[in-house]
Amino acid sequence: MSSDVSRILKEARDQGRLTTLEYAELIFDDFMELHGDRHFADDGAVVGGIARLDGRPVTVIGIQKGKNLQENLKRNFGQPNPEGYRKALRLMKQAEKFGRPVVTFINTAGAYPGVGAEERGQGEAIARNLLEMSDLKVPIIAIIIGEGGSGGALALAVADKVWMLEHSMYAILSPEGFASILWKDGSRATEAAELMKITAGELYNMGVVDRVIPEHGYFSSEIVEMIKTNLITELDELSQLPLENSLKVVINVLENIKKSHLC
Repeated sequence: MSSDVSRILKEARDQGRLTTLEYAELIFDDFMELHGDRHFADDGAVVGGIARLDGRPVTVIGIQKGKNLQENLKRNFGQPNPEGYRKALRLMKQAEKFGRPVVTFINTAGAYPGVGAEERGQGEAIARNLLEMSDLKVPIIAIIIGEGGSGGALALAVADKVWMLEHSMYAILSPEGFASILWKDGSRATEAAELMKITAGELYNMGVVDRVIPEHGYFSSEIVEMIKTNLITELDELSQLPLENSLKVVINVLENIKKSHLC
């Protein structure tokens, strides 16, 4: 069991995993990236824009990691600043105005904890996203494609449907942080990960996520095609639901997350 968790942790953090921008180009047509939060600056860690999925206009938003040191410095190692979350919210409100579904891709160890980020209202930016996403009047599908760490991930994951790739993780904090708090020993991260139940299969069984996209034995192109096919089907179904049903789904997601964290 411990070896499985350790392997999934390693694979979730692998720099070779497909990034948000790669998924945006491979799954959607005519993707056009948009920039800036209209308040402070553009954040390289959060990317987003508009595209088409099977002819349907959609808004695509995600957290972007780099594949080497230079890219990671540009993307702040996939740790968003407040302006990143505010950019995401701007694009989501724009999607609501024009009736476009929202698809988010999540791969982050967590929100950036720097002094500047705190001064610019990191906590408020995350909380604002949770509030607004819970009441957004268009379908939202969130897909965890690598690490799903803490409130930094949840700020893009309050959705009608939450999916995870098989070799991804989703947790309230990193296993290293959990071990440091619980045992004052960060080296016991694998042991902590087992207690936290952070893998896709465990979270699916607890009802925290709605679908697990298999990865083992599949090429990247096949995984992309699976995601695309499921997105088309799911968005068709969600678009037929009354608004009240969508809000109930989001409330149930938040309740399940709360229960899993208390456990």
